[in-house]
Amino acid sequence: MSYQPQFPGIFSTDHGAMPASRHEESHVLPATEKQMQYASLLAAKIGVKLPEGLGLDRAALSSWIDTNKPKPIEGRFANYPSSKQVAFAERIARLKRRDIPRECFQDRTMMSRWIDGNKPR
Repeated sequence: MSYQPQFPGIFSTDHGAMPASRHEESHVLPATEKQMQYASLLAAKIGVKLPEGLGLDRAALSSWIDTNKPKPIEGRFANYPSSKQVAFAERIARLKRRDIPRECFQDRTMMSRWIDGNKPR
C-alpha cells in the first residue's frame, strides 16, 4: 500500500497558482533574434513586407516562416546528396583510405549513414 499525501488548496490562486491556459497574453513568447533575422531575409527574398507585430509572438512568426519559406525541390535529383555532403564524405574517405559506395551518390540518406558510420572520432 502506498501513501499519497494530500495538499488541500495547493492549486488555488490564493497560493500563486497560474492557470495552464496558453491563450493568455502573458504567456506569449517574443520571437528570437535568429527568427527575426531569418524572417527579414526571407521577406526580402520573396519581396513582401513582414506583418506588423509579428515579432511579438514566436509561434505566429514560426508559422509565417513555414508558409513562406522555399519549398523543397522535387523531381529526379531531389533525393541526391548535396555537394557539401559529397565533399565531406570524400574528405572522410581520403582520411580513412576507403571508397564511398556508388549507391551513396544517388541517395542522401545512404550518404548520411555512410558519413555517420565513418566519421573520424
